[in-house]
Amino acid sequence: MQYSVLGATGVKVSRICLGTATFGVAPTAQDADRVVGGAVDLGINFVDTADVYGNMPVFDRPGAPAAADREPAEQILGRALRGRRDQMVIATKSNGIVGLDINDRGLSRRHIIRQVETSLRRLETDYIDLYYAHDPDPDTPLEQTLAAYDDLIRQGKIRYVGLSNHPAWQVTHALWIADDRRQQAPVAAQVKYNLIDRAAERELAPACQQFGLSLVPYAPLHGGLLADLGVLDRDVAGDQRFGAAGFTEAEIAVGREVDRLGRAWGLAPYQVSLAWLLSRPAVASAIVGAETLDELRANATAADVELEPAQLDSLTELASAPAAFDHRAGRGPERPPSTTDPVSTD
Repeated sequence: MQYSVLGATGVKVSRICLGTATFGVAPTAQDADRVVGGAVDLGINFVDTADVYGNMPVFDRPGAPAAADREPAEQILGRALRGRRDQMVIATKSNGIVGLDINDRGLSRRHIIRQVETSLRRLETDYIDLYYAHDPDPDTPLEQTLAAYDDLIRQGKIRYVGLSNHPAWQVTHALWIADDRRQQAPVAAQVKYNLIDRAAERELAPACQQFGLSLVPYAPLHGGLLADLGVLDRDVAGDQRFGAAGFTEAEIAVGREVDRLGRAWGLAPYQVSLAWLLSRPAVASAIVGAETLDELRANATAADVELEPAQLDSLTELASAPAAFDHRAGRGPERPPSTTDPVSTD
């Protein structure tokens, strides 16, 4: 396993991060212990979860226990990490709806502090390594959110702060606020990013590179399409796992070409796709939502794959989405993004 430094923290995290969004469904609560133990054995020391993962109806699928009968993913993870918590860098987050009360959501000081305490109990730990704002909250000033995080860092309940699904301008604004008020600044940005969905390259990735934040992509295999074309034969694939749509024809075409190139290079599609993503500027670790231990073992091999420049260029050209600003050349794109480019806007 290879490792990267997370932002400016000095903390080294594995280039493959274990995602837990479907814990309790796939893997089941019983199998999750084996997956987490396997991650530790593979050298994976970075795990990603959230207060809303696992036991929400959006994760329902045939054959799995109903949402009301499932534990939160944090609770499953906390139990699986007993005796090995100190070997893992734990990231969790809040903002999603977690109850019926109107204030059981958002990034207010009230909700953040309550959810941090809840996550600490579920995870069976006294500190969280990396705590994300799961999504922007238009009802709460960013100043209030960052002040709450800074207080929690001073109390030792969280170590570092990150922003998830925030546009580049909000990440930059957060850095300005933290600098102006002498608070702890965000060290990482989490976003959907893969060979097909390249929206992060327009502004967020250059901003992270410029200001020293780590980019931590989720959905690095685009719902499994960039891992194995066998996913097309599954009853539940892609964002259908979360109640959304399946793959478009344009996305499937890219997946087939990745498969063809991988075979020509003697590599599996998931190795090609993850190695490409891990080569991108500012990317520290890719969150892999492996549903079985075998999937996790296979995906972990990508951390040791180093593609040649020509191979990287071939992959980049498959679903090219020009950046809004080329920070290296100091100029904008030569052409606007085309509506026919095979890039997901989900």
